[in-house]
Amino acid sequence: MRHFDLSPLYRSTVGFDRLFSLLDQAGGLEAAPAYPPYNIERTAENAYRVTLAVAGFAREELSIESRENTLTIKGAKEQEAQGAPPREVLHQGIAARAFERRFQLADHVVVTAASLENGLLHVDLIREIPEAQKPRKIEIGGGGAAPQKVEARAA
Repeated sequence: MRHFDLSPLYRSTVGFDRLFSLLDQAGGLEAAPAYPPYNIERTAENAYRVTLAVAGFAREELSIESRENTLTIKGAKEQEAQGAPPREVLHQGIAARAFERRFQLADHVVVTAASLENGLLHVDLIREIPEAQKPRKIEIGGGGAAPQKVEARAA
């Protein structure tokens, strides 16, 4: 039997969690680690939060962009100021390299807020389903009554 590794799709999408949860249960797939480490969590029925560990980065060194169902988070350390004394690092265990992380967003998922606290960058997302795509209840006519006409809502 063939096994397909769908973990790259699962790690970079938000809002498709039901589909990928089913695939994960069927295949027992594990996510591979990447830099910077991150979490994707559901905070409510249609709300999500992406959290990246960006220790050592200041607000000015991070950028967040949402374009055409893609969330892009970039981080780049600023160069040391000229004239500053050179630093000699004896052991470097904190990775401060530049990064770019992309997440595919499901339709109608938008970024609502972002915050940086204690070295964690939180990006809050929400799925806003348009009124025209929400389910609506259709009344059923009874007995010998004439059929009821369903009126479409204006978008």
